[in-house]
Amino acid sequence: MKKSMIVAALLLAHGAAAIAADTAPAAAAATARAENAYLSQADAAARSARVGNVDYTLEFALTGGESFSGTTTLAFDLSDAGQPLTIDLDKATIASLTVNGKAVAPRYNQWFITLAPADLKEGRNTVTIAYTRPHSTNGEGLHRMVDPVDGRVYTYSHFEPAAAHQMFALFDQPDLKATFQVSVTTPADWVVSSTMRESGVTEVAGGKRWTFPRSKKLSPYNFSMHAGPYKVWEDNSGPYPMRLFARQSAAAQVSPRDWFNYTSRGLKFFDQYFGVPYQFEKYDQLLVPDFLYGAMENAAAITFGERSFLHRDEMTAAQRESLAGVILHEMAHQWFGDLVTMKWWNGLWLNESFASFMGTLATAEATEFGNAWQGFYLDGKQAAYTQDQRVTTHPIETPVPSTANAFDNIDAITYSKGASTLKQLRHLIGEEAFRQGVHNYLVKYSYQNARLEDFIGSLSAAAGRDLGAWTKEWLYEPGVNTIAAEFSCAGGKVTSFSVRQSAPGPTMPTLREQRVQIALFKLGKDGLALDKNLAVTYNGATTAVPELAGAACPDLVYPNYQDWGYAKVQLDKKSFATAQTSLNKVDDPLLRSMLWQSLWDGVRDGKLPLNAFLSTVLANAPGEKDYTLLGNIVDKTLQSDAYLKNMGSSVAAYRAKVGGQLERMALTAARAAGADKNFQRLWLSTYVGVATSPAALARLADILDGKPVVPGLNVNQDLRWDIVTRLNRFAYPGSEALLAAERERDKSDSGQAAALAARVIRPDAGIKAEWLANIGDLRTKLPFSKVRAAMGVMYPAGQQTLSELSAQQRLDTLAQVDQAAGPVFMRAYAGKMLPATCTPASVARLQAAIVKFPDLSAGTKRSLLVTHQEDVRCVAIKKSMTIF
Repeated sequence: MKKSMIVAALLLAHGAAAIAADTAPAAAAATARAENAYLSQADAAARSARVGNVDYTLEFALTGGESFSGTTTLAFDLSDAGQPLTIDLDKATIASLTVNGKAVAPRYNQWFITLAPADLKEGRNTVTIAYTRPHSTNGEGLHRMVDPVDGRVYTYSHFEPAAAHQMFALFDQPDLKATFQVSVTTPADWVVSSTMRESGVTEVAGGKRWTFPRSKKLSPYNFSMHAGPYKVWEDNSGPYPMRLFARQSAAAQVSPRDWFNYTSRGLKFFDQYFGVPYQFEKYDQLLVPDFLYGAMENAAAITFGERSFLHRDEMTAAQRESLAGVILHEMAHQWFGDLVTMKWWNGLWLNESFASFMGTLATAEATEFGNAWQGFYLDGKQAAYTQDQRVTTHPIETPVPSTANAFDNIDAITYSKGASTLKQLRHLIGEEAFRQGVHNYLVKYSYQNARLEDFIGSLSAAAGRDLGAWTKEWLYEPGVNTIAAEFSCAGGKVTSFSVRQSAPGPTMPTLREQRVQIALFKLGKDGLALDKNLAVTYNGATTAVPELAGAACPDLVYPNYQDWGYAKVQLDKKSFATAQTSLNKVDDPLLRSMLWQSLWDGVRDGKLPLNAFLSTVLANAPGEKDYTLLGNIVDKTLQSDAYLKNMGSSVAAYRAKVGGQLERMALTAARAAGADKNFQRLWLSTYVGVATSPAALARLADILDGKPVVPGLNVNQDLRWDIVTRLNRFAYPGSEALLAAERERDKSDSGQAAALAARVIRPDAGIKAEWLANIGDLRTKLPFSKVRAAMGVMYPAGQQTLSELSAQQRLDTLAQVDQAAGPVFMRAYAGKMLPATCTPASVARLQAAIVKFPDLSAGTKRSLLVTHQEDVRCVAIKKSMTIF
């Protein structure tokens, strides 16, 4: 790490703050907006109380160079001209400022412009700001990327949570909705997408001028403008014109047919479900490079990160389902988020939870992926359960004091626990009452901002019941409850049955109301058969279920059958034993998924030895025929393998033994998959993921060399890079030369990123030191996407010795980096660069850092706490193993 850069940034920030404090008038100190890059909720509320009826006229001049110029004209009503007013604009060079027709010298601190009361008036005001600004390279604002394949330049905007002021001057807060009228000049071969469809394109000197009509009212973060020489596909077969954009060099990796198929199905589904037609006239979707997230719901011009949705081969079933799910998630936002928007960032969870819920519902009901809820259970919901059991758990609804904190709590609780909560609420009040409440909410608050109580009020009215207690229990209290079936039998019959609910620890005692299904199963010669199923609404610590008295004494009870509820299931002793020995006798893939999860929970909780779980994998995974579940079993297997690698020399002999078994299992299954390309590719990727032995690595090298290791395998470019990376991770002889050759073979942006990862992951102290310095240089010219990619592969499981070389340094400088870098950088850095090596010494070192640095930013502190907790868990899992 280039420590001098961090220290210099700290001194610079400290000096600026000191100067501001010394020169600010004493009388204004209590009310003036804080001199920093972020907007507080209090300042936003004060501004929206004075400002209304906002319209923006935006002009941009894009050349493809590193900077762009723009002119913003804001027209707005002002109720109080007696106080200064701020306008957000980040790191721009202002050419001119005109307020109500008068030229004004800008009072500008690089974050916002302050307008003096003398230049304002009550009623209608007009402000025009001409400026230039560098393009962003971190994925926010107006991002610019140069395609390494052909040198073409692409730009796109990204504004969530509050980055629109990195592109133009505005009131950058969600509750000041506005209209947007745009014109932009570009090079002649560029196309432009924005919220509206262009109304005119004319030739001008050196290029073209694109004009767009004034939009409907939007929160600023939902507006967007994207420009570049994109390849464009069109489909006008439905009621709304659809377009798809991608880089020219990546166009061959796009399947427009799939995109338009899922988009048209979704638009039809949501029009019918919401009972409110799509409002934004056309539907553009853009695949963009260097994207920070999976996708973004800009109104009528949705952006998708290329890395998740470009493929060098025909998409697998899992990839198509993922595509459908994300398209439909972002589409749900067009109603819930764009049409009706939260007032402040504390409401962001509801946008995301609702879109996650509705995206899954639409995927299950409007596409071929009818098992989408199974995928949700195995993926998003398990991430929520994991997050909700951490020391950093938090309520779904949390305060957000400033835009600096907007993404502090954007995690699996926000997305998947929230979605699970809405799913079980739908079961509690009834599907039609839920749909009607959503419809009423959208109709009542269209083109407005709303709060949680507005949404809950609409559902309450539709359901005819007060949801106040439910809201408090579910949305304002953290943690996941555990439910267990307690029953007794006599003479082969159930004599008593109850559902017991518990909450973890004295700090989270909340017991919740929820509706679930309780299923009783008998084990017979034909497998595990459902004997009885009963829907029950439980509440409190114990709920008696007398209706189950007299049922046949079960071999297995599952008290959340079909996954209606959000609760961790603790199987009784008999049911746990049945699950462990009879997975291959369960026909229902969702139930089988839930039983596998119960076993994995046992590992994570230290109740089932990791080696026993891996034995279950070896016995059952090769026969698994459900593609979605098998993918999840593979994920758990790879996580198990990572645990073993992190446990060090004391488990080395067992790791070598079971590693060889996993290698043979995956290779045998890949060869046996034959014509089923989905299973063949899944098993082959598993083989790449577990290959460690010299023999397995040699087979991977053979695949690169074109040898028929797996008959009928299509060795696409993505697979080639996976193999090259794996070989370099273990410094396989000749792997550096293979990397150099592959870099020459694939000069695309994704190829560059893969080559970087394959180099950084090598077990080489010199390379680690080089990239540690690159990551620590906060003024680096490297695109942030590359820095972030390097962070992700610096210290993989099994490279503890290399990690230890800089472990203490990374912890000692954590507070400095946290203060000098922004939230975008720290989300990646704190998530990937904190040292944890599954030893008591590592646990103690992390604990010491927690004590030493009490004033870290909220996001960084959370990452440190989570890293410590997971390191403690790894030590406990090691202790519970029965191989010693």
